[in-house]
Amino acid sequence: MARLRAFTMPKWGIEMTEGTIAEWQVKEGEDFAKGDTICSIETAKITNEVDAEYGAKVRRVIAEAGAELPVGALLAVFDDGADASEDEVEAFIANFKPAGGGDAKPAPKESAPEPETEPQASAPKERVKIDTNRPISPEALKLAEEEGVDIAGIEGSGRGGRITYQDVHQAIRGPNTAKPKGTTVLPEEDAIFASPLARRIAALHDIDLSSLSGTGPRGRISKKDVLAKMPDEDGAGTAGAPFRLVANEADIVPFDKIRKVVAKRLTTAKQDIPHFYLRISVNADPMLDMRKAANLVLGCKASVNDFIVMAAARALARHPDVNVQLHGDEVHRFAHADVSVAVASPKGLVTPIVRQANRMRIDQIANATKGLIEKAKEGTLGYEDMDGGTFTVSNLGMFGIENFDAIINPPQGAILAVGGSNRVPVETADGGIAFENRISFTLSVDHRAIDGATGAQFLQTFKMMLEDPEQLFG
Repeated sequence: MARLRAFTMPKWGIEMTEGTIAEWQVKEGEDFAKGDTICSIETAKITNEVDAEYGAKVRRVIAEAGAELPVGALLAVFDDGADASEDEVEAFIANFKPAGGGDAKPAPKESAPEPETEPQASAPKERVKIDTNRPISPEALKLAEEEGVDIAGIEGSGRGGRITYQDVHQAIRGPNTAKPKGTTVLPEEDAIFASPLARRIAALHDIDLSSLSGTGPRGRISKKDVLAKMPDEDGAGTAGAPFRLVANEADIVPFDKIRKVVAKRLTTAKQDIPHFYLRISVNADPMLDMRKAANLVLGCKASVNDFIVMAAARALARHPDVNVQLHGDEVHRFAHADVSVAVASPKGLVTPIVRQANRMRIDQIANATKGLIEKAKEGTLGYEDMDGGTFTVSNLGMFGIENFDAIINPPQGAILAVGGSNRVPVETADGGIAFENRISFTLSVDHRAIDGATGAQFLQTFKMMLEDPEQLFG
C-alpha cells in the first residue's frame, strides 16, 4: 500500500524562520535508504545536510535548489510503500497543510532583489544590487548587497567555488590576521568532491579531505565521512560535535584447554545437578581476633580464607554425609576433607586441592594454599593438584561481593560460596545496640546426595567453629 510522506523545511533553533535548498542529493524517481543524505539546506548561520530517517522513493521534488522557503514548507513528496499513482501524488500535494504555517508550495522567488529606489527609513545602509555570473547562494548575495561587499575578491568555499553566507561574512570581518582559535581557513581542494559542511568540519579539525573516501552519491564526501575520521576514538566527540558510533569489534579469544574443561564441567553441573541453596551469616569478630593471635604465635600469615577452609574441613569431618562425591548411582563418602580452593588464574578458574585439611594446623593450611595459588598463577598446577577434591570453597568477599550462589564442582556434592565482611548493628543481650562484622555464606548442595537437613547441620557446625574459633585448635 502506498504511503506518501511530506518532506518539509526543518527548523533548527528558535531563530530559524526560513531556509534555502542548497543542493539536492536525490532526484525524482530515485530510491534512498535510511541515513542517506537527501539535500543540503542553508540558513543565515549554517549549512546542514539532511539525512533520511527512513528509506523511500522520491516521487516529487517541489522546491528546486536555490529556493528559499519558510519553515514547514513542502519541499518534496516521498513514497515508502508501493508506487502511488500520479493522481494520488497530486492530491497529496494539493491537500498538504504545513504544520508551521508555511506555504505548501514554494513561493516564486526572484533570483536577485531589485535595487531599492528609495532608502528605507529603518535601513542603516543603502542596498546595492550585484550583478554577477559567479555561483553564490541567495543568502550570501543578500548579505553582500546589504553590506555593499565586492564579491569579486571573495573565494567561494562551497561546491564548485560557490560563495556561501560564511564567505561573505568573513569578507566583512576582514583578513583573519588574529588567527583566533577554531579558524576555518579552508584548504584549496577544488579537485575533491565534498559538501561545504564537510569541508568546514574538516578544516576545523585539520582533517585532510584527500585521505577520505566519500560514501555519498558519486563518491561525494559528506559530513558523516568527516566525522568518522574525527581524532576522538571514544565516541564522546569534540564539544559541539554530534555523538557518533564507533567500531565495536570483538576481540576474539579462543578457549584454552583449562577454560574448555571448566566450561564443560560447569555447564554439565548446572544442567544436570539439582542444586538447592542454604544461606547463613556468621559473626566474624571472634575468628578475626583469633587470626591475629594465631599469626603472632605461629609466625604465619594465615588469611581469613584459610580459617574458613579450616572450619569447613573440620565441619566436613564431623558431617561426612556432606563430604561426598557422586559417581553415577553411588555416593562416595570420605573421612577426610580434601578441600578445593577456587582460584582465578590467568588461564581461567582452577580449583587446586588442600589435601586432608581437617588434619592440618592453620599455618599448614596457609602454606599449602599459598603454594597452590602461586602454582596456579604460574600455570604449573599438575594433575595431582587438581584431582579428587571432596568439597570446594569459593571466596569473592575480597572483591566486595556480599553473597553469591556457586555452581557445584562435580563430582563433589556441595560448594561453599563466601561473601564479603560487613559491619552491621546487632542487639546485645541487655537490649542495647552493638556493631559486629558478619560474613554471609551460601552452600550449594546436590540434592541427589545431600538432604536439606544434612546441609543445615553442617552449616550449624561450621558457624559454631567460626564464632568459637578455639574449637579449631582443640
